Amino acid sequence: MYISLGGDTLSPPVLFGFPSSHFTNQPYPFVSKKAKRQIAKATFTPKPAQDPSPYVHQRDKLDWDLNIRERNDYTERQKVILEAALDSHARCIFIDGVWGSGKTHLSVLAALKMLNTGRVDQLIYIRNPVEATSTGKLGYLKGDQTEKMAPYCVPLYDKLEEMLPKPDIDRLVKDDRLLCIPLGFIRGRNWNCKAVIVDEASSMSWDDLLLLLSRCGEFTRIFFIGDSINQNDLGSKSGFRRMFNTFDDLDSKEHGIYAFELRDTADIVRSRFLRYVMAKTGVIKG
Repeated sequence: MYISLGGDTLSPPVLFGFPSSHFTNQPYPFVSKKAKRQIAKATFTPKPAQDPSPYVHQRDKLDWDLNIRERNDYTERQKVILEAALDSHARCIFIDGVWGSGKTHLSVLAALKMLNTGRVDQLIYIRNPVEATSTGKLGYLKGDQTEKMAPYCVPLYDKLEEMLPKPDIDRLVKDDRLLCIPLGFIRGRNWNCKAVIVDEASSMSWDDLLLLLSRCGEFTRIFFIGDSINQNDLGSKSGFRRMFNTFDDLDSKEHGIYAFELRDTADIVRSRFLRYVMAKTGVIKG
């Protein structure tokens, strides 16, 4: 029993056989241990789960949407490649295919989709500046790195024009979201959160390809695309097919590395004309 005098509450030193300190030092003195646990569980606010992903420096993501135009005639094999390229587990995609099989198209499309969803912050296009013919070479090109690389970056901009309206391309260029660099300028680089497209990879050596792989930091997706049979300017020095075969197994897939080959007639999607020409000339079997 408590006695109140003028607003002051007097508690006796002993109440129901327990000292008064028993009541002042313990919450819910008459509640069972089971009830206390239920009360504690109801009032406990768990800490939010921490993101286990590593912290890396990256640029701000796009704050506007790209208006990407997609084709409606992708083959089943191309759909599989695109799905693998966009999988969150993927880190590296090898595509060895004939002319016109959509190697560059699929790589650029996947890169734009990742750029649009904020999974990467820049598209990097890399080529070994090797000319495609032994005759009619351009020779020395004047200008800085950007001007010298311009002729070799045309395939990228061709694909961008297929997929994006010109204002989107101009905005990407202005915001420094597109970078074209020659193979010889990548040493010492570190790429986090980038979509890297290595075109004409069949004209690169084993060491070149290994160097490119060693530049890849966290959250970067790298594409190696080439034609080891019909588009190899290095002959036996090319390391592309050897690298392709090295990672063409289940263990590599479990580590996010995929290898795809496009060499059938149905894989040629550039035009029916090209499909006929390549079958007629024996490049592929019709």
